[in-house]
Amino acid sequence: MTAQLEERLIYQGVDLAMCSEPLDHYFALVGSKPNFARSNTALWRNYIGTWEILDDKLYIIGLKATMHDGSAASLETVFPDFPNRVFADWYSGELRVPRGKLIQFVHMGYSSKSEEDLFLTIANGMLTGTGIIKNSIGENEADGDIGIPEFLTNR
Repeated sequence: MTAQLEERLIYQGVDLAMCSEPLDHYFALVGSKPNFARSNTALWRNYIGTWEILDDKLYIIGLKATMHDGSAASLETVFPDFPNRVFADWYSGELRVPRGKLIQFVHMGYSSKSEEDLFLTIANGMLTGTGIIKNSIGENEADGDIGIPEFLTNR
């Protein structure tokens, strides 16, 4: 698999890359996904979502995609009654936000590593915890051993 384009997350007023796909959880829950056109191998999910955490709530606030008929898709395509913002109460899990300098590029999924990863724990759309993992390259990097990261903070 090719390295994938990240989702976007606005957190504490900063626009960040996010290596998580909360909208796919919604599509699994409702049992269908819009007929998005495939644009390239770096975007297997066929869309890029923009997310925001505001008042400890996770919202999807934007969606960029192209439909198979060539028309532009937007948030309104998926949520016709909520074209500007949708509270992601369907999502529970961790959002991974890479931060700092890229220290290891891996041409597969979200496997590349930055200096640290911010993890945001979400329960039914609510931010319930945060953690930072400092990443390093292990001695056996060629064998895929990336070392054991250290958890630094909890909310």
